[in-house]
Amino acid sequence: MENEQIPPQSVADDVVVSLDYTLRVDGEVVDSSEDGAPIEFLQGYGNIIPGLENALYDMRINEKKQVVISPEDGYGEVDPDAVIEISKEEFPPDITLQPGVTLQVQDNEGNVMLAQITDVGDETVTLDFNHPLAGKELHFNVTVVGLRAANDEEIAHGHVHNSEHSH
Repeated sequence: MENEQIPPQSVADDVVVSLDYTLRVDGEVVDSSEDGAPIEFLQGYGNIIPGLENALYDMRINEKKQVVISPEDGYGEVDPDAVIEISKEEFPPDITLQPGVTLQVQDNEGNVMLAQITDVGDETVTLDFNHPLAGKELHFNVTVVGLRAANDEEIAHGHVHNSEHSH
């Protein structure tokens, strides 16, 4: 017989948190869970940006909070070294090369990174590998909508397991 755990009463490490959120940057909503399901993550394992994770400790179900996160606790400052020029010949012919297009780029080790085209010249394309929200102050409105204890497998793996999403 499994020993029944008392459900967690507030956000703490090893607790699976379901969170409704709206993210505003420069006064505009850039991301929100309102249209879909709340995000679910394992607290204390860096599955979400550090500033938001730190702000959630001790929050209870249905508690709301406004959190303002500086770039260093969010997606980092803009790194000028992450902007590079690449010869147009490097791109497959079927890719649309125009500013604002986001590409998935694979490095030599097989890591996939996102890059946004910022400039297209006669022979080169400028790619920005900075996160689109790098250097931005993030304004989150969050509501804790569910808490449960993580199971041993989730703790061992450091992230949530559920039937809908496989990692």
